[in-house]
Amino acid sequence: MKSVYIYDTTLRDGTQGEGFQLSGLDKLRIAERLDAFGVDYIEGGWPGSNPKDVEFFREAKKLKLKHAKLAAFGSTRRANVKVEEDPQVRLLLEAETPVVTIFGKSWELHVTDILRTTVEENQAMIRETVAHLVKNGREVVYDAEHFFDGYKDGAGHALATLKAAAEGGASCLVLCDTNGGTLPAEVEEICAAVRRHLPDTPMGIHTHNDCELAVANAISAVRAGATQVQGTINGYGERTGNCNLTSVMPILQLKMGIEVVPRMEELRALSHFVDDISNNPHFARAAFIGRTAFAHKGGMHVNAVQKLARSYEHIVPASVGNEQTILVSELSGQSNILLKAEQMGMPLAKGAPEAAAILTKVKELENEGYSFEAAGGSLELLIRRELGNYTKPFESTEYHTSFRQYRDGHKPVCEATVKVSVNNEIELTVAEGNGVVNALDIALRKALLPFYPEIAEVALVDYKVRILDGHDATAAKTRVLIVSAHGGETWGTVGVSDNIIEASWLALVDGIDLFLQRKS
Repeated sequence: MKSVYIYDTTLRDGTQGEGFQLSGLDKLRIAERLDAFGVDYIEGGWPGSNPKDVEFFREAKKLKLKHAKLAAFGSTRRANVKVEEDPQVRLLLEAETPVVTIFGKSWELHVTDILRTTVEENQAMIRETVAHLVKNGREVVYDAEHFFDGYKDGAGHALATLKAAAEGGASCLVLCDTNGGTLPAEVEEICAAVRRHLPDTPMGIHTHNDCELAVANAISAVRAGATQVQGTINGYGERTGNCNLTSVMPILQLKMGIEVVPRMEELRALSHFVDDISNNPHFARAAFIGRTAFAHKGGMHVNAVQKLARSYEHIVPASVGNEQTILVSELSGQSNILLKAEQMGMPLAKGAPEAAAILTKVKELENEGYSFEAAGGSLELLIRRELGNYTKPFESTEYHTSFRQYRDGHKPVCEATVKVSVNNEIELTVAEGNGVVNALDIALRKALLPFYPEIAEVALVDYKVRILDGHDATAAKTRVLIVSAHGGETWGTVGVSDNIIEASWLALVDGIDLFLQRKS
């Protein structure tokens, strides 16, 4: 027996969040990944509520899950309808999942003003629906909707609804902070009261993040005896989201010593998988698994980390599949440069004049508007040049761009001309693109392909513009960040100029330059 079980509702509650959408195939792929990761329950959706969930449950019968139990989600029977005759309850059984999770009303306000029935009928709806599903061989999880609000409004009524679910045979009574407005101290106190009142039925917790407390509230519930935690990967969900499993799982396992999954080191990969499948950007500052979760910038911090990592890292990054990152900026000391150079395979001795020269150059450039935190590619080129570990692969001797707008309805034309020199051989090319930067990118590649055909495999995957000193209006200095990719590797390069086209050109050239340096 585990002391805490993880119940994932990414495929149901997560999809209620704005901007988080999954196809039927997406849901199947995520379900398989969640199972491989080791969660205990996977809530697939609400059978019959939409064609996508109908498709999912039909196809999910073919899944060969090795660890997790699949759950269908639904409601208690309707008021004044026999449970055997309720079509929604019938669809829950037809989903053929081993687990069925149903929700019922805990708050008397909802019973009388939303369902418009009596408290006695509401309790019968809960008890009879749970009992009917149990009789048909299902493990039943009962989600007590709005439990904390209901308890604070009338504890007797809220507890009576839980008792009805327990009498029906529910395997777990899940207390839901549906509005997300309860505080951790309240959660712990109320959960403890539930355990005293109903000690024989396991208790779970389902929290929402409207006060940025969903994870804290889940931990409080576990402290008070909850043995099931519900949530979603990356915290997706309605309004501000659900309890974030990518935070609560490592807290339980790495901080509280409660074993919840067997492969915590795959957490970051799981997080990125769900983001990628749903076409959402990764949150860089996410606890545990974000890109900056173990990023060190201040010189004193880096110096300490270099000597003893745990001096500024609360866990080993690899335990959640993450890694330490050393940032280089105007706040850096030599330790940042030394560690960065070592990571690049070009170690420097402490106090080396090259390290001082690199640091001075970085600070000068950052004063001009450069930023190397997300532009490790440009930083690597700078270090290579300062160390003499650099051979210029090409000389960009000239470039020109133009934009032509026609009055006759003809599509506007963006054109770029690029002239490069490779081993004293001149190549002049012209290209059109979707905007002048795209035209420049195409023309530069076209010019270099005869000499370096391998650059055909390099892709530009991101382009960002930041206006510096905005009070200068259209004369302001511009910083451009470009991210390039080859295979599974990505690198960022940066350019700064009063001219957005020149800033883009500098970043484009650095992106190709670094790729060729690494290939040589």
